[in-house]
Amino acid sequence: MANNNTIILYDLVLESGCTISPFVWRTKYALKHKGFDLDLVPNGFTGIEELTNGFSDRLPVIVDDGHWVKDSWEIAEYLDEKYPDLPMLFEGESHKILTRFIDDWAWKTAISPWFRCYILDYHDLSMPQDRDYVRTSREQLFLGGEKLENVQAGREERLPLVPPTLEPLRVLLQDTPWLGGETPNYTDYCILAVFLWTASVAKVPPLHDDDPLKDYIDRGFDLYGGLGRHEGMHNLFGLPKAG
Repeated sequence: MANNNTIILYDLVLESGCTISPFVWRTKYALKHKGFDLDLVPNGFTGIEELTNGFSDRLPVIVDDGHWVKDSWEIAEYLDEKYPDLPMLFEGESHKILTRFIDDWAWKTAISPWFRCYILDYHDLSMPQDRDYVRTSREQLFLGGEKLENVQAGREERLPLVPPTLEPLRVLLQDTPWLGGETPNYTDYCILAVFLWTASVAKVPPLHDDDPLKDYIDRGFDLYGGLGRHEGMHNLFGLPKAG
């Protein structure tokens, strides 16, 4: 069992101290789902390899009684394999396959367009020492050399295009409180991580006030004593109606 029921989690945070990485968010929820306490080690986008003694250049990373694990998916699998007597994150291989499908859909549907709508906010909210890295890496690796300012420009016209594409999720949640059924599981944490990431950077709301997803998102953010609540988070609801 984890030392004193506590697992160390290396966290990726903004200047406000709010977690930005959706992968870290889902790992936070996975650890709490298992019933562990978190010993958070906050860090920005730079210096990760030094922080983890060369183990990884990306976060999340956990340390469980001296055992290091990286990558959110590998961490989730490790937790179920190491602690099968605690609440399971996955219910078999078919659940893993479906979770990957839903996760991939959510990234293409929401994070990809929202990334371009909030990329300058993403940069400005990062730790001051990280901003040069964020700008250079995002412009070169993800934006084909485009400037952050140019990519984010015109988001007022693009933001209203995203909510309609989330309708399959709304329909699915009409008949169940969670994607996991009566209780949340790792599929929920992957979806909630999309909205948690967005709330960490969205200076302009991406969803309308009357969006039926609000109940699900609010309940998700409130899980585990308000794990998804932080003073650095932004309001997701309040996108102006068209016309």
